Amino acid sequence: MRVVMIGVGYVGLVSGTCFADFGHEVVCVDKNAERVEKLNNGVMPIYEPGLDRLVESNVEAGRLSFTTELADPVAEADVVFIAVGTPSRRGDGYADLTYVYAAAEELARHLNGPTVVVTKSTVPVGTGDEVEAIIARSNPDADFDVVSNPEFLREGAAIEDFKRPDRVVVGVTSERAEKVMRELYRPLYLNETPLVVTDRRTSELIKYAANAFLATKIGFINQMADLCEAMGADVQQVSRGIGLDNRIGSKFLHASPGYGGSCFPKDTLALSRTASDAGTPVTIVDAVIASNDRRKASMAERIKRAAGGSLEGKTVAVLGLAFKPNTDDMRDAPSLAIIPALQKMGATIRAFDPESIGEARRHFEDVTYADDAYDTLRGADLAVILTEWNEFRALDMKRLSDSLADKILIDLRNIYRPEEVRSFGLTYHSLGRP
Repeated sequence: MRVVMIGVGYVGLVSGTCFADFGHEVVCVDKNAERVEKLNNGVMPIYEPGLDRLVESNVEAGRLSFTTELADPVAEADVVFIAVGTPSRRGDGYADLTYVYAAAEELARHLNGPTVVVTKSTVPVGTGDEVEAIIARSNPDADFDVVSNPEFLREGAAIEDFKRPDRVVVGVTSERAEKVMRELYRPLYLNETPLVVTDRRTSELIKYAANAFLATKIGFINQMADLCEAMGADVQQVSRGIGLDNRIGSKFLHASPGYGGSCFPKDTLALSRTASDAGTPVTIVDAVIASNDRRKASMAERIKRAAGGSLEGKTVAVLGLAFKPNTDDMRDAPSLAIIPALQKMGATIRAFDPESIGEARRHFEDVTYADDAYDTLRGADLAVILTEWNEFRALDMKRLSDSLADKILIDLRNIYRPEEVRSFGLTYHSLGRP
C-alpha cells in the first residue's frame, strides 16, 4: 500500500519506518527542512535503539523516503497518517490541536481518489469529527474516510512494540475504512495480534484511558513507598506481592521519582480537561496528576535530608537525566524539577546521561557534564541515580565509595540491594525500603 506519514517526530518516524519494513511504500513528510535533510543523510533526530539501522535498510530498499513536499505523495496515497505533535496547551493543560488541524486542512487540498486519513496523534475525544469536517470544507469533492488509530509505543522499545503489539486499536465509520486498515496491518496477523475495531470516539478515549491507568499505577506505588518508609516495610516486596495477582499485574509498580516523558503528563492533563468539560470529572486522574507533581518536587528535599540537612557547597553527581532509559527524551523528566532545586539549595551539579546530554544543555545552566558514570563522581560529595540505565546497574561500589567525599548514594530507582551497597562503607538511601 502507498502510505504517507505527516510528521517525522517520534511516533511518525517509528511508525512510518515499521510500515515500510512490513513492505508498504512509505513517504514521510515534515515541514522541518533541516530534519528531513538529516534523515536523508541517515542522521536520526531521536535516539531509539535499532531505528537507525531500520531506516537505512528500508531507504536502501526503496520503500521509505523523506520530503518536505506534501502534494504529490498525498495525491498518490491509499492511506495518509497525521502524526504531528499535540503538546499541552500553555496555561490550561488542554491538548493543542493546532498542528493536527493544520495538517488536515493542507492534506485535504491534495486528496485524489479514495483515501483513508488516519489520526495517529494522541487527540481528545471528538477530534476525528473535526478533522473530517475540516477536510470536507477544504475539499468538498474529496472521497475519504477518517480513522482513529492511536499508538501505544514505549520509548526505548518502540520497534518491538510496533511489530509485536498487545493490540491494534482502530476507530472507523465505514466498512471500506476497516478493510483498508486490516490490509495495512495484515503482517501482524502472523503474530495473532488482536485488532480492536470500534467507533472513532471510543478509539480516541482508549488511548487516554490506557495512559491514565498506567500513570495511576505509578502514582499508587509511589504513595505506597512513602507509607512503607513510615511503617518500616519494603515497597519492592509489596509490589511483588500485589503484582503477582493477575488482576493487578507487575508492570508500572516500581517506586520512582515520578513519571515524565511525552505521554503521561500531557495525556492525563488532557483527559482531565476533557472529562471536566463533559461534566464528568475524573477525580482519580486529577489526584494522580497532583500527586506526581508533588512527588517530583519533593525529591530535592529528600536528597538534602540524606546529605545531612544541607547541600550548601556540596557537589552532587547525578546519574541519568532522561525520563527513562533507552531514550534521549527529557520532556517532563524528574531531573528538570530536581536539578534546579538542588542548585537553589547551594549544590554544584556534575551529571552524566548516555544519550540526553545534548538535550540537557538546553534546559540546565551551570551544570558540568561528565564523560561517563565514574567521571561524574570526580570531586563529588554524594551521588544520585535518577535514571535506571543498564550501565548504572553494575557500578563498582568500591570505586564509587572511594570517589565520594561523603560516601552517600541516593538511589531513586531502587536498583541496588541496600545491604550490598552498605557493605562498601556507603550510606545508602532508596525509596520505600528500610
